[in-house]
Amino acid sequence: MLYRGDVAMTTQPSLLDGLLGTEEACAADAHDGSSAPSLAPLADGLERHELSRGAWVDVRPGWVQPSQGLFEHLLADVPWRAERRQMYDREVDVPRLLCFYGEEAVLPHPLLARARDVLSAHYLPELGEPLRTAGLCLYRDGRDGVAWHGDRLGRSSREDTVVAIISLGAPRPLVLRPRGGGATALRVPVGHGDLLVMGGSCQRTWEHAVPKTARPVGPRVSVQLRPRGVR
Repeated sequence: MLYRGDVAMTTQPSLLDGLLGTEEACAADAHDGSSAPSLAPLADGLERHELSRGAWVDVRPGWVQPSQGLFEHLLADVPWRAERRQMYDREVDVPRLLCFYGEEAVLPHPLLARARDVLSAHYLPELGEPLRTAGLCLYRDGRDGVAWHGDRLGRSSREDTVVAIISLGAPRPLVLRPRGGGATALRVPVGHGDLLVMGGSCQRTWEHAVPKTARPVGPRVSVQLRPRGVR
């Protein structure tokens, strides 16, 4: 979930200091140890929420289990970047760290490639094409978030599409509302290996956000899998 507009990108190797081993992020997965992560059967526990105007959201809690090892691997090995963007007459920090993997890039963990393949096969009848790219976001604490938006860069501004999000680490709510404003219509806490998929017209007709919070929360990594030409 990237902000639109011009950004200046700088590598920030020290921004992860203190995140690895964060007690809050590890609490719910402390039993996982160093076991290799795997994917649970996708259809088991997958629930669809029909929205309006052809939009829908699928949720599969705990799809990646155990998830703590994968979370720590991504924290340590992904080349996270901080970005700045223009807001009115000044530049501001984008409140999260980012990394993008294009179609030809090797993903930072084999399980993510496996997840992309499984999701591509499952949603092929609705999407008609595979998922190809991966955008990763790191929400370091409650001060990081993403404002109301839709992923409408590229074909998703005019076509139905699918955006699949795997969440790792401390749960944060992903909220949705109809495009143009109004009350939150769906609120889904996601973390610890949960899967959330937005499909149909969702990117064009609805908006989603990860609100900032003053509550103490640990870091969360979001892995967004998308088809070609969708950002």
